[in-house]
Amino acid sequence: MKSKPKTAIVIGATSGIGREVARKLLESGWKVGVAGRRVERLEELKAQFGAEKVAVAQIDVTQPEAETALDNLLAETGVPDLFFHASGIGFQNRKLDIETELAMIRTNCEGMVRMVDHFINYVKASGDAYGPKRKAHIAVISSVAGTAGLGTAPAYSATKKMQSTYLSALSQLARMEHLPIRLTDIRPGFVATDLLNPEKHYPMLITREKAARCILRGLRRRKRILIFDWRYRLLVAFWQLIPRPIWERITWASN
Repeated sequence: MKSKPKTAIVIGATSGIGREVARKLLESGWKVGVAGRRVERLEELKAQFGAEKVAVAQIDVTQPEAETALDNLLAETGVPDLFFHASGIGFQNRKLDIETELAMIRTNCEGMVRMVDHFINYVKASGDAYGPKRKAHIAVISSVAGTAGLGTAPAYSATKKMQSTYLSALSQLARMEHLPIRLTDIRPGFVATDLLNPEKHYPMLITREKAARCILRGLRRRKRILIFDWRYRLLVAFWQLIPRPIWERITWASN
């Protein structure tokens, strides 16, 4: 008897890590509901892999109507095994342009909370669809930038710290409420996506394909916190050893 293919929802599948993860899931036989603002980019995946494998939803995570759009997408895909939230923006902003800072807060914080919490409430209302043997796996792209505040990117650093802290709280809440969910906080370093300024040189740059491979390997292993690759794990361990007064006096970092 042929097993039923697994199903995923990918929020932020129009570009970058989200798109690469969605593509690799589809290549592995998953059914994937893809969401994002640029619907024409999502339709490209549907044309490539077929309507039977790809469901499309136009979602702007900063808008309240995103919740209704997510409900419609879930109705089309059926109960997903994986909810993958990759929607996010990031900019260096040494001049502290207020609209740039607030846009990152709205997308990375408000948008993530809106989508992840709505999905958790969906899980609660799903009856026997989830349970001890089939937990809903929620994975969110945060960043190693949340380890400490980066002076070149204040709002970006803070939003990524918020995401990681929020996921930690949700993990505790899931145990308190006996919810059939597991969470993964994905903390990449520099990944070659459209978020990066092409005029700058980024150390330890990782391709989108390698990032997606590392992510899917970590999800299969049910990692709670996923930092890749080994160079970034060492870097984060080093960052965490630096006392705050010393960190705040470091002025030579430019990326």
